[in-house]
Order: sequence, then C-alpha cells, then structure tokens
Amino acid sequence: MQKSVRYNEGHALYLAFLARKEGTKRGFLSKKAAEASRWHEKWFALYQNVLFYFEGEQSGRPAGMYLLEGCSCERTPAPPRTGAGPGGGRDALDKQYYFTVLFGHEGQKPLELRCEEEQDGKEWMEAIHQASYADILIEREVLMQKYIHLVQIVETEKIAANQLRHQLEDQDTEIERLKSEIVALNKTKERMRPYQSNQEDEDPDIKKIKKVQSFMRGWLCRRKWKTIVQDYICSPHAESMRKRNQIVFTMVEAESEYVHQLYILVNGFLRPLRMAASSKKPPISHDDVSSIFLNSETIMFLHEIFHQGLKARIANWPTLILADLFDILLPMLNIYQEFVRNHQYSLQVLANCKQNRDFDKLLKQYEANPACEGRMLETFLTYPMFQIPRYIITLHELLAHTPHEHVERKSLEFAKSKLEELSRVMHDEVSDTENIRKNLAIERMIVEGCDILLDTSQTFIRQGSLIQVPSVERGKLSKVRLGSLSLKKEGERQCFLFTKHFLICTRSSGGKLHLLKTGGVLSLIECTLIEEPDASDDDSKGSGHMFGHLDFKIVVEPPDSTPFTVVLLAPSRQEKAAWMSDISQCVDNIRCNGLMTIVFEENSKVTVPHMIKSDARLHKDDTDIYFSKTLNSCKVPQIRYASVERLLERLTDLRFLSIDFLNTFLHTYRIFTTAAVVLAKLSDIYKRPFTSIPVRSLELFFATSQNNRGEHLVDGKSPRLCRKFSSPPPLAVSRTSSPVRARKLSLTSPLNSRIGALDLTTSSSSSSPTTTHSPAASPPPHTGKVPLDLRRGLSSPEQSPGSVEEKVDNPRLDRCNKLKRSIQRGFNNTERTCDKEFIIRRTATNRVLNVLRHWVSKHAQDFELNNELKMNVLNLLEEVLRDPDLLPQERKATANILRALSQDDQDDIHIKLEDIIQMTDCPKAECFESLSAMEMAEQITLLDHIVFRSIPYEEFLGQGWMKLDKNERTPYIMKTSQHFNDMSNLVASQIMNYADISSRANAIEKWVAVADICRCLHNYNGVLEITSALNRSAIYRLKKTWAKVSKQTKALMDKLQKTVSSEGRFKNLRETLKNCNPPAVPYLGMYLTDLAFIEEGTPNFTEEGLVNFSKMRMISHIIREIRQFQQTSYRIDHQPKVTQYLLDKALIIDEDTLYELSLKIEPRLPA
Repeated sequence: MQKSVRYNEGHALYLAFLARKEGTKRGFLSKKAAEASRWHEKWFALYQNVLFYFEGEQSGRPAGMYLLEGCSCERTPAPPRTGAGPGGGRDALDKQYYFTVLFGHEGQKPLELRCEEEQDGKEWMEAIHQASYADILIEREVLMQKYIHLVQIVETEKIAANQLRHQLEDQDTEIERLKSEIVALNKTKERMRPYQSNQEDEDPDIKKIKKVQSFMRGWLCRRKWKTIVQDYICSPHAESMRKRNQIVFTMVEAESEYVHQLYILVNGFLRPLRMAASSKKPPISHDDVSSIFLNSETIMFLHEIFHQGLKARIANWPTLILADLFDILLPMLNIYQEFVRNHQYSLQVLANCKQNRDFDKLLKQYEANPACEGRMLETFLTYPMFQIPRYIITLHELLAHTPHEHVERKSLEFAKSKLEELSRVMHDEVSDTENIRKNLAIERMIVEGCDILLDTSQTFIRQGSLIQVPSVERGKLSKVRLGSLSLKKEGERQCFLFTKHFLICTRSSGGKLHLLKTGGVLSLIECTLIEEPDASDDDSKGSGHMFGHLDFKIVVEPPDSTPFTVVLLAPSRQEKAAWMSDISQCVDNIRCNGLMTIVFEENSKVTVPHMIKSDARLHKDDTDIYFSKTLNSCKVPQIRYASVERLLERLTDLRFLSIDFLNTFLHTYRIFTTAAVVLAKLSDIYKRPFTSIPVRSLELFFATSQNNRGEHLVDGKSPRLCRKFSSPPPLAVSRTSSPVRARKLSLTSPLNSRIGALDLTTSSSSSSPTTTHSPAASPPPHTGKVPLDLRRGLSSPEQSPGSVEEKVDNPRLDRCNKLKRSIQRGFNNTERTCDKEFIIRRTATNRVLNVLRHWVSKHAQDFELNNELKMNVLNLLEEVLRDPDLLPQERKATANILRALSQDDQDDIHIKLEDIIQMTDCPKAECFESLSAMEMAEQITLLDHIVFRSIPYEEFLGQGWMKLDKNERTPYIMKTSQHFNDMSNLVASQIMNYADISSRANAIEKWVAVADICRCLHNYNGVLEITSALNRSAIYRLKKTWAKVSKQTKALMDKLQKTVSSEGRFKNLRETLKNCNPPAVPYLGMYLTDLAFIEEGTPNFTEEGLVNFSKMRMISHIIREIRQFQQTSYRIDHQPKVTQYLLDKALIIDEDTLYELSLKIEPRLPA
C-alpha cells in the first residue's frame, strides 16, 4: 500500500471487487520485490485511478493497491543479468517488456513491472497514463491561471466602480448646493419687486436721467473691469498660472502616453508570452516570463487608475486640484523598487532567452505589431525606469509656478519630498547591486567559477591584459625574448584586481575565462610586490634590460604551502605604473589597517574598527555630509553628498583610505576644488598628523591607567603634534625623551601569522615610481640606510650592511634594537604611548606619499599642465627628504616620486598624430588600389588609437564638447570627432570616385574587408567609421552598385552593423568590449552619451552647496573604463605611405558634392 494514505477497508474491498469485474485493464504482470532483485508474478486489475494486485486470478482479497493520480509511466531497459546462462535464456529475458510507474509523492518508491508481450506492455502503459489524469491536471493549472487573471480584472473593475460611485456622490452634492443657491436668488428677487413697483410711479424725465446715469456707471464699470482684466492677463501671476496649467496638461498627455506604453507591454508581450509558456512546446518558461516582466502588470493597473483621476480633474478645469491624487498614488509607488532593482537582471534573462530561435522568432512577430511602432521589447521594459524622476521634475516645475499661499502648495511639496526619498532609496538599491553585478559578470565569465567574487566586500579595481613570464628554476627567469610570438601568445593573461584578491586567467577562443591552476587567485594579504629585482642580482639585471623594465614580481607566501613568485610583463611603462599603483594601494590599505589594529588593540580603550564605528561622523548624516547605504572597500558607508572640507577630511583620514574613493576623488576633484587646495591639505597632514584624527578618538587612543594625555594632545602648540625639521636626531634614548626615539620602528614588522611585511614604498632605481618593494623578498642594495625588519636580527652583515663600529655608534640602530626588544617582551604604558604616536606619524607620512604616488603616476597630466603645482609638490617632497627621522622606506618612496615628477618625458615613446602629419620626407602616397586591406586596417587602427589615446581625462568633465567654446575647452575630443568624420568621408569619397559599377562594388567589398579586419584588431571605432560611410544616403541609394556586391559581403556588413549598432545604448558593443582583451579602440560617442546622461540628469552641487559625490563616482567609473583602453597601445609599425593616403584631405569630397555625384551615377527613377 502507498504511504500516508488513509482508506476504509470495506470500501477498498468493494473497489477491488469492481476492479476484478469491470476493470479497464486486467492481467498477469511480474512485480519486482523491494528487498532483492526478484520478480513475483501477480494478477493486476486497474479500476479508474486505482491499481489492485492479487496473489492469483481467483483471489478474493487484494494483496495491495496503488493510487495512480499524478504518476508517470515510462519504459525501462532490461536489467543486466549476473552469471549469464545459456544464450536461449538471455533471448527470453530480452523479449520481456519492462516499465516503471513513478509516483509524485515524496519517499514513494517506483513500481517496477514487466510482461511477456510488448503489445501487452504498451496497453498497460497507456491505461496507467490515462488513470494518472495528467492531462486533466495540466488543464486545471491553465484554468486556474485564467481564473486568477479574471479575479484581478474583477478587482480592478470593482475599484473603478467604487471611484465612479464616489464621483456620482460628489455630483449629487454639487447639485444640491446649486439648488440651494437658486432658492436664495429667487428669494432676493421677490424682495426687490416692491422697490421696482415704486419706481414706475416716478416722473419720466427723472427716469431718463437715471437711465443715462445707469448707462454711464455701467460704461465706467466695464471700462474699469476691462483694464483690470487686461492688467491681470499681463501680470506675472497670470503668466505663472498659464504655465502651471500647461504643465498639468503636459503631465496628463505624458501619463496617457505612459499608460499606452504599459498597455502595449502587457497586452502585446506579457500576456501572449504567458499563453505561449503554457503551450505544449513552450518557447519560454513561466519563470522566465516573470523574471523579464516583473510586476509591470501591477504598475499598469496603478497608472490606469491615476490616469482616470487626472482626466476627471481636467474635466473640472480651471479648478485643478491634484495633490490628493498624488496622496493616493504615493503609497503604491513602492512597487517600482522591485522593478528598478531587478531591471538589469530582466534584460539579461531576455538576452538569454533570445538565444532560443523559437522565442526570438515569436518575439520578432510581436514586435512587428503596428502598435509597437518599430520599438523593441527592451525599449518598453525601460520606460518604467524613468517614471519616478519624471514625476519629480514635473512637481518641481509645478511648484515653481504655484504661489506660496496656494491651497495645494504644502501637499505638492510633501509629494515631491516623498518621491525624492523614494528615488534615493531606489538609487541606493541600484548602487548596492552595481558592484555585485560587476563581480558576478566576471564570475560568470570564469568557467570554473570563483567563490571570492561572491563576497560583497570585494570591490573591482581594474582589469587588463598582462604577459606572464615563464618562471623559473631556482628563482631565476628563463631566458625568453620579449618579442617572441610564443611568449605573447602562450603567456598572455587576463588579470583582474580587487580590493583583496588578484585573479590571473587565460581566455579561450570563445571568450570564456579559465583560472590558472597554480596562482590563479592571489590573496593580497599574502603578497609582496617588487617592481624590479635587486640590482645585485646579475640575472635579474639581465632580465630587466631584456624586458625593458616592464616586468614586475608578486611574491606570494601562503601560510600552508611553499612560497612562489609570479612574474608579469606590462605592455608599456605607463600601464605598468598604473598596475603597480593600484596593487600597492590595495596592499597598503589591508596592511595599514591591520597594523594599527594590532598596535592599539592591546592597551587602548577602543580598537581601530570600534573607533571608526563609534565615530558618528563616518556613518550618520549631517548638515555637510550625507551617506548612502552602500559600503566601500573599507566597510564605511559611501558618501552621497558632502562639502569640500569633508571630502578632504576623508582623503586624509589616517584610519582608512578606500581606493575607490581615492580614484573618484583624483578623477573629479577639479569640478569642486583646485589642485592647490588638495596639496595644501596633504602638506598640512604631513606636518601636523594628529589633526587628521578627531579629538575624541585621540583621547580614547591615548587614555592609559597612569596618566591622561588628552589635554596635551588637543593642544595644537605641543611639539608632539607637529614635525621638527631643524634639530638633529637625539644621541641618547631615555624613558622621558621625545617619542621620536621610537620613530625608527620598521613598518615591516609582522602583524599576525597571516599578514606579511607592511610594504610602504617602491624600491627601484627605475623611472617608474609606482611600485613597492619588500625587503623580505629581496635584500636591499648596500647603502648606508636600510629598512629594519623586526623578523630578522641585526647581527649579520647581510641584514645590516654597515660596519660594526657604525652599529655601535649609531643611536638610531640602538633605539630600534631596544624598541624591538620592547615589542617582544611587551610595552609598558610609557612605551606604548610613544609607539602610538610613532604609528600615527608613520601612517601620516605613508598616507601623504601614497596619495602623491597615486596622483603622480596615474594623473601625470595635472603636473604637465600646471607647472606651479609641480614645483609645490617638488618642494613638499624635498621637505620630506630633509626630515632626519624619515624611515629608509619612506626616503626611498619619496625619491622615486621625485624622480618620476622630475622626468620631462616619462615613457613618452608613443608616436603622435602631429608627427605623422608633419612628416615631409615620406615617400609618395600610394593609391587605394595598390594598398592591401590588411595594411589599411592596421594603419587606421594605429591612427584611431593615437587620436583616442591623446584625450586628457579632464576633457570628459563638464560636457565641454557640447558648449559654444568647445574647441577651446575640449580640443582633443573635437579632434577625435573630426578625425572620425574625415575617415568616414574618405571611405565615401573613394567609392564615389569610380565611374563604373564593378569598380564601385569592388571598393565597397574592400572597405567591408578593412572593417572586418578592424573588428579583429578590436578597433570598433574604425568599424563604425566605415559602416557609417556605407550607410550614407549618397552610397546607400546606389541600388545597382549594391546588386553587384556579393552576398557574403552583405552578410558581413550586417554582422558589423549589428556589433556597433546604437540600439539599447550600444548594448552589443558594450558586451563585445567586455569580452575582449586590450588593446582596443572603442567608439568615443558611446561614452560621451553616458557622460551627458549623467551630467544632465543630476547637478554637481545640491541646493545646500554640497558636492554630489555619487555623481562624481559615476563619472569616475566611465573615465576609468576609457583610460583602461587608452593605456594599452598597439604594437603596429607605422607605414608612412599608408598614413599619408589616409590623412590626405585632398581626396575628401564634401557631402553635397557626394550626393550630386550619386544622382549623376544613378539618377532618380520617375515617379
């Protein structure tokens, strides 16, 4: 018997009796026993949806029964026989028919049956399928969905009927009021009748005089009222009311259009796809339909009601009362949160479903509906995203033309504030998922998956293509050649940097990523970054010259396995500097936070994380700062709005520094402040480091059981709060001496078992300033000053290169030895206080050098264009070098930044467009026919990348390319636009130069081949230059010429156009760029459109004068993506003969002449 089923035994026996007599199917079947692979022959009888089995045909009582409702039946192969007998026995077993009944109940074992004849088995399977009522269950589900849909419609109609009932009641009230007014007027008229009867007895002359007087009074009144009305019509109040009414009428029209769009979305796409999902061969599942359309049907019902209310109010014009409608609408607008939160996911599901040909064909059929007007489903799904901002803008305009004493003023202001609050919540939720979506997009590209990307604290920093140099035997690089094809092809890696990890992947031909089996995921806490090997290593010296100083090392020291080294090679020194700066910044953030936590947590009343948590200024809104719910890489809420002072305070807060904040600040600071202000703040923090931590936090830091040093620290005149550069270092150390005695503690001291040395600086004599060096991984050069590593003693010559006499006479080494012993045995209170002050000073120095290193290496244009800023930074660094208590690591870092800043042409090996144009000794330019498609594609790519690379990032700020003085504000963007137009004009002119059809068709095919090679070179700007030229009206209309073009070329043309199409905000191009390895040349107009959308949608400053840092973050994200493609150069040799042809403006024909030539070649056909 089946489990969990209750039945009446008498009833069951009666049904068994009926089954024996009237069963739909009866006969002998073999049933498999549960305990072993044995088969028992039973007599089965099927009645309705119950299957009985008996011991024999004459048995009166059933041995068991099965309920078949909801089950499925399928044929199974014959089981294998162990210890096979004769061949005849095997043939007999193979002829038997096996089938299995699967029940829908959990825990119910399947029923395995067999019979002798195949026909008999098929009949049993058919009878069991009919008894399972499977078709009826499916039909019931479909009817249930229709029932739910009808119930929703009924509820909607009830709501509409209720509203109509309220309107009728309002009309009845209005009728009663009008009746009462009529009664009052009739009474007044009756009271006036006696007075009129007395007038009839007056003298006729007096009547005439009164009549003339009455006429004059009426004329004067009419004249006065006409003047009043004319004055009012011309008054500002009347103009404001007219604008207000116009805004309302526009809002009603926009709402009507929006409801119509939602109606098409629901009735033209959602409901038909639901029906298709219920078909026998569904092209899409119900879950995917729900994921794509979300709650769009509910949104449509809501706005239909709101639209009806608006139309009812318009009927009462000019008495427009709208506030109560918004009061009804506001509580229900929360449904937009779900739609906005999952909008990106719905588009991804739709894109995945389009891979199914049946669904794609069905969707195109729906989109061909005339009501869609050529719009795609993605367009309709995007409309609700802009509705809340549209309401906010409308209410803002409405309030601008609503007097302060207006009855609706307060209600409209309340509605606007609620909508803005909802918009902020929605923006926060989208921001929360933005970083997660980026990580998940990378995680989906990795075939093996990557669990660390599922951590919400992982923030994406940068990605790019690097070459992994084959390592190594005995720690030495193998002798490989930089230009070898095998190294480029086999060693190319796609690298991703996050705040805590570094991923190294290979990319397959299909675009998928594969993590390296060894060293694919590197934890930055276990890594030490080395720009170049030590100068004393002869082999490393050779490798540095071999690779042009483009290589750098990452030494990984896992706690549970043997250390290993990863050697990576950057395409250029500029890109190497960018990688090194970002990696070292992430490592410094992790290790500085760990160092301060370890030092302070033992004796201070609060630890660093608790101190940050207890500082309300870091997470609570104030008059000069507002936060979002999103946390940055340091687990601190991101800034939404803030004053310039608070942003500078965050930049120099020694407790933490988020690398995403630093990137955003350095990309956009010129919008809200100047470089001089930023530098002055850094200089002030270096000289007075204690001012960078709030006073209350300092008091908690330095509170001890013996003395209270809070007042001493608050005093800004205390020598402990500022640096002294004039006095030499002390020659003796005592308990009561200045805390300078402890300032030589090496920051390479271990933090814990998992934290390696704190690496503050670069340690290379190379010109690149943006790398770090670990003394633990490679010994420093033999100089007089070396970084002290507390993990090693100072006894051996290798660890202390100075002489014995130097060690004895050097008080600094003596201080460090004493401090090292104090750390090992534990500090007393006085030592701990000195150590805390020392750590803050070291951290302040590290912070200033860190920001300057990042600034100089990644934003060198700021110093090239501002010589005064450059000199001020040089003076500050020289002042740092004069500090007698500077640690060797800090001294080396300062020297590297000085070296990088002093170089006039750092790594300026790139050819410039001006150099190409001004070449006079080039050979004569060749013609179009003599140049190959490969040559032209390579040189077009080279020119496009040179122009694209030359754009400084500050031109992307402020929409300068759309201003009247755009040529002065954004000369390089305008040069890029002009170059795009010139190349497109050259393509069109070259085609139109041919008089015969065959030559023109051959030219088109050759240019399409050039565009395809540009696509293979990842030059999508070049692809768009050529395809836009071919789509010009002068060329597109040449039907006879296009008829000569081959089908393969036309198909390739369609493929290229689809790649660079502007549909869906260049959706295909963005996806292609995401899956390609740099170098690449994207279409600049795509990013300019994004920046314009951000600039127009949100202001730079709030009404209170605060910086809109959320907007700065979005702008920085786009600029970082642009600079990622600018930094990786092509390795294409310049061919003057080709570039001279491509840049020859004498070959270009203007647009009007092109069209006239087109008409001459193929005249218009008569109508």
